[in-house]
Amino acid sequence: MKYKRILLKLSGEAIMGKKEFGIDSDILEQYSLEIKEVSEAGVEVAVVIGGGNIFRGVQLSNGGMVDRAQADYMGMLATVINAMALQASLEKVGVFTRLLSAIKMEQICEPFIRRRAIRHLEKNRVVILGAGTGNPYFTTDTAASLRAVEIEADVILKGTRVDGIYTSDPEIDTDAVKFDNITFSEVYRLGLNVMDLTAITLCRENNLPIIVFNMNQPGNLMRLVQGNKVGTLVS
Repeated sequence: MKYKRILLKLSGEAIMGKKEFGIDSDILEQYSLEIKEVSEAGVEVAVVIGGGNIFRGVQLSNGGMVDRAQADYMGMLATVINAMALQASLEKVGVFTRLLSAIKMEQICEPFIRRRAIRHLEKNRVVILGAGTGNPYFTTDTAASLRAVEIEADVILKGTRVDGIYTSDPEIDTDAVKFDNITFSEVYRLGLNVMDLTAITLCRENNLPIIVFNMNQPGNLMRLVQGNKVGTLVS
């Protein structure tokens, strides 16, 4: 395996499938089987999952219902719902997991403690990291970058619905051109929507590569950890 320890970043929209909101159980099962395959191959897996399928805090705060900080906390709780769903799905297919949260809620998950998270990974448990960073104004992209640096992951694998990074949205622009490799500087210069700038900066400063790939294509996750060319590498 090319990578010993990975952080897999999934968006809430990814597990929504073709639904307008909520969780698609078929997609969740597919992801669980993919994660199981790489875990059983000896790769240590941590997962950060978003909450956009349940709650979109920025949109709500822009609508004036609540302030941004309150909306972001609501979004963090949505990520925990998704994390619990992923945990249940993984355990259903026989994967040992631990759910760690940046916000204390002892009845359903452990608090995030860096050394504890690393120890779980060393015991080949899939570690699911919920509630973002625990702070408002930071996205789950930033949480993924922060946690990946903390647990000393070899790479961030960002699973999306498209097969890499393009010059524009390939689902809208048929003339969009895909990048096989791109530097952090080029992401800044071209204003590409890979991850938010805080997350990109954190990865750049810590020399942590990002691979954006299509998680919905069966086998892609295993091909990536084996070192095959899949998606777009940002380094």
